[in-house]
Amino acid sequence: MVLFSQKNKNPLQVAWKAFQYGSWALSATLLFGGSAQAQLGAAPLVVEVEANRGQAQTMINVINTTDTPLRARIYTEPFTYERDSGFQTLSSSPNYLGSYLQFSPQELTVPPGVSRRVRMRALLAPSLPDGEYRAVVFTETLNEDWGGSGKKLGITARVGTTVYVRKGDISPNLTVNSASFNLKENKLQLLVQNTGDASVRSSVNWELKQGKTVIKTGELPASTIVAQSDRNLILNNFQSDTSSLSPGNYQLTGELIWGDDNSNQLPFSVNLTIPRN
Repeated sequence: MVLFSQKNKNPLQVAWKAFQYGSWALSATLLFGGSAQAQLGAAPLVVEVEANRGQAQTMINVINTTDTPLRARIYTEPFTYERDSGFQTLSSSPNYLGSYLQFSPQELTVPPGVSRRVRMRALLAPSLPDGEYRAVVFTETLNEDWGGSGKKLGITARVGTTVYVRKGDISPNLTVNSASFNLKENKLQLLVQNTGDASVRSSVNWELKQGKTVIKTGELPASTIVAQSDRNLILNNFQSDTSSLSPGNYQLTGELIWGDDNSNQLPFSVNLTIPRN
């Protein structure tokens, strides 16, 4: 099962949307360095597959939106989503998928204005226990610099696709723990915990009331909550609003929504107190 599909979508349009809307797929990372004028895309930005007899296959499209060829290489790193800081690469992880992934090709040249397909194959060791194995697959551009000391490679940009391979009968288990208001950053936060053994991308519909008065409503696009972790989901950044929340007692209600065709819904209702400074 692929969590995000490119079917009937122009890959170049997908890339531009990914550049313009960083929250469109929170599990993706786009990093620029130096004089990075290269514009590189990858689609899908999130992949989720089930292993069958220890094997799984999928693919990503590497997209060049410039008018010059781009050289790129593929590599992996372990990652997670921290409670407050979000996406983070790690030095190691017991759920790291990278050791079991093969790419074809691993280095490639993408002509201007087109996309090239990279096939990924996961071969899980038979001794691995059932569970979720994950990695961020980075596509990184390489520039050729013919300086006085000879040819050398310089990194200019990278874009990441988060890949989840599930082995066995596993699933997420979401609960809403609490709501809080970050006074320093003026943000309304919902703390969601995933005690299951599979990561999940959940969207949120919410309503904030004080007594019988509706103060705010909103919808949060799908955000990743990694298995066996929790995460503060930012529902509304009031720094972009003309008004903020006054001190007092509130009730935050709504529902978490996830799964194929949004088949899973979890209603929630939590109290929120905003103290005086």
